[in-house]
Amino acid sequence: MAEKVLMKGNEAVAEAAIRAGCRLYFAYPITPQSELIEYMARMMPKANGVFVQAESEIAAINMVYGAAGCGRRAMTSSSSPGIALKQEGISYLAGANLPAVIVNVQRGGPGLGDIQPAQGDYFQATRGGGNGDYYTIALAPSTVQEFADMAALAFDLADKYRNPVIILADGLLGQMMEPVEFQPAKTEAELKVLDNQHLDWCCCPNEDEPNHHHHEINSLEIDPVVLEQHVIKLGEKYDKITANEQRWEDYNINADNEILVVAFGTASRICKSAVDELNDAGHNVGLVRPITVWPYPYDAVYKAVGPKVKKVVVFELNLGQMVQDVKIAVNGKVPVEFMGKVGGILFSTDEVKAKIEECLKEAK
Repeated sequence: MAEKVLMKGNEAVAEAAIRAGCRLYFAYPITPQSELIEYMARMMPKANGVFVQAESEIAAINMVYGAAGCGRRAMTSSSSPGIALKQEGISYLAGANLPAVIVNVQRGGPGLGDIQPAQGDYFQATRGGGNGDYYTIALAPSTVQEFADMAALAFDLADKYRNPVIILADGLLGQMMEPVEFQPAKTEAELKVLDNQHLDWCCCPNEDEPNHHHHEINSLEIDPVVLEQHVIKLGEKYDKITANEQRWEDYNINADNEILVVAFGTASRICKSAVDELNDAGHNVGLVRPITVWPYPYDAVYKAVGPKVKKVVVFELNLGQMVQDVKIAVNGKVPVEFMGKVGGILFSTDEVKAKIEECLKEAK
């Protein structure tokens, strides 16, 4: 068994990204993800990688666009207002079929908000965020270990589908420390395979070997007929992602559940504690945690609404965003209620328990 290391979430995902083959990282500092960029500044040169502190978030995402166009594993990170600035570039990445990883360590908003943890960027991550018809795969970790594990997964998914992938973390996960077990770093031979897997479409500047070509990387199509076909092909890709890449966790899901809780990210950790205490007290409460918030596991949520479930209760650190997807999933089978906290304030286990107990009483 590999040795576990006590690390902050921001540092853990950075280390995991380097081990997964990220050699090009561009970002601009913003709290609460500054440790990520600081870690990359120290460690990327040691890994023969490139670190650039860009002059802005907009510059950083466009550097990612250029690096991804060369078929290399490229990443950027920021927090909510910075991710908002990157949306144009993310739309360009999606439109050009380019793989890239974007880490969002969310903070309170809207606007500049504060530097405390929140989940207010759910709509942004799951509805594209920028202009046009596109989606980004969005992964929502709940532990530092999962945050780190998602770095490799994000790059693999980005390469597989030639699509940007967002890791939707938050300030709590970025700042907290937990033991982490890392996967072995990619070998030079494995890195070479990664570099060569995109040769049939990527740009290969200053390389004139027979199998290297200077392909065009572009998201601009003036001819509406050409653009129509391009967007239709993108839609077919999103259908494949939806069919193949839904991920979720079932927690105490059984046929006798009285209440179903749905939560994602760090909010789900608080909810799990409340579910455990309620079940110890003689109730039967289950929880579904979406791991991919896009594609959303609609069927998994629907199937978790067992024959005795009277209500579904959704907990989020926002005014109510994922709850819309839960309502779509439940499809009127039972009532759906919501509890949220905003401004970077977390709900306590007792508050979650009280809300579930209230729903249990109403359901009798």
